[in-house]
Amino acid sequence: MRLGMMMAGLLAVSACQTPATAIAQQAPTAPQLPSSMDFSDPTQNLSVTSVAPGLSYVLGRNVSSNTIVLETSGGVVIVDTSRPPASRAHFELLQKSGVSKAAYVILTHGHGDHIGGVALWKGTGAKVVAQENFSEFLGYQRMLSGFFANRNAAQFQFAGGGGAAAAPPPATMQAATAGLLNIVPDITFDDRLDLDVGDTKLEIYHTPGETPDHLTVWVPKLKAAFVGDNFYESFPNMYTLRGTRPRWPMDYINSLNKVLALEPEIVIPSHGPAITGKDEIKRQFTKMRDAIVYVHDAVLKGMNDGKDVHTLMAEIKLPPELDVGEGYGKIAWSVRGIYDGYAGWFNGDPAEMFAEGRSSISPELVKLAGGPKKIADGAMALIGQGKLVEALHLTSVGVEAAPTDKDVLRARVAAFEALIKASTNRNELGWLNQGLAEAKKALQ
Repeated sequence: MRLGMMMAGLLAVSACQTPATAIAQQAPTAPQLPSSMDFSDPTQNLSVTSVAPGLSYVLGRNVSSNTIVLETSGGVVIVDTSRPPASRAHFELLQKSGVSKAAYVILTHGHGDHIGGVALWKGTGAKVVAQENFSEFLGYQRMLSGFFANRNAAQFQFAGGGGAAAAPPPATMQAATAGLLNIVPDITFDDRLDLDVGDTKLEIYHTPGETPDHLTVWVPKLKAAFVGDNFYESFPNMYTLRGTRPRWPMDYINSLNKVLALEPEIVIPSHGPAITGKDEIKRQFTKMRDAIVYVHDAVLKGMNDGKDVHTLMAEIKLPPELDVGEGYGKIAWSVRGIYDGYAGWFNGDPAEMFAEGRSSISPELVKLAGGPKKIADGAMALIGQGKLVEALHLTSVGVEAAPTDKDVLRARVAAFEALIKASTNRNELGWLNQGLAEAKKALQ
């Protein structure tokens, strides 16, 4: 039944062919990305921002974590160290500002954009503190280092517009990150660690969410919390397109509640600017927690009502009072992450049980549609109607059947370019740029 409907749809689209010149002109939309998650050079335009006496940070740019600096009578404590090459730029900036060495480096979790400067600070005598799951989490990333090398290059576009298509070979990329993934902490803990550094007491809590080893640092005398990636200026990346193990909503919710219970007056996340004021922090954290609860509960209700994952991805939207933005994570991706996390990949269609996927029937679909040119014309027609995702789907079928067909590839380029103009999400833009680079390369 589904195959018949797909064939009928392809034939209908190809019947309303529209030449490329008929594409509707769309004004470019400037991406509204969260601060620190844009595409700027992460080593430039850096400064040290003071939040309170003895507390400052360097704002990370282009998906580079902040470097947080806490000065005590027992030495400096660094929380997170950014990613290469930003980590060195942060380190050198802080050295010039008088922070010449550190007593401790605390890592909120083991993602590469937080641990890039560990060796620099250890060189000044710092001890590394992490949650006890940190080493296992690094091991997981080592185990899939080749996979993540390609996926990270595509999603984050650190190699420029070509992403993975322009990046060094995976083996070279793996070698470049090998040192980061072999960090051995000096101090680890399970649920809580109390650390006295001179005149300052730190309470460090296990707060899983973005990762299983995630922690939060609480400084009671400043009423300051350093919350890592469990909070930033967007709905959380509860599922990341580069691939990840399930990130459980209830972990985020419980960890946000733990921070709320502390009643902080200063919060410094690891991405984005500091938040100050007890009431403002409570407002923002409560809103984020309630947004996650809303999405989680809506997914469970939809699953129990018998709705498929794509229906829920399209249907579930946050109400205006819980809208926290989608500049980094997206509701639809989180919906699918929650759905698949609870139920796995099988969607109930018996065809999905077999190794032969959509690509196995794409040649037949293209043949039934009248050939690659019909597919290309149909995709251009959809672009002209503003149905950009549908156009991309159609070209995916086309390239699976005829990977070198110039008409299909030109239509695919047009679909990617239109989607890029419309996108306001950092990770979505990364993958769209990756697809565009691959399509253009195939056209050459």
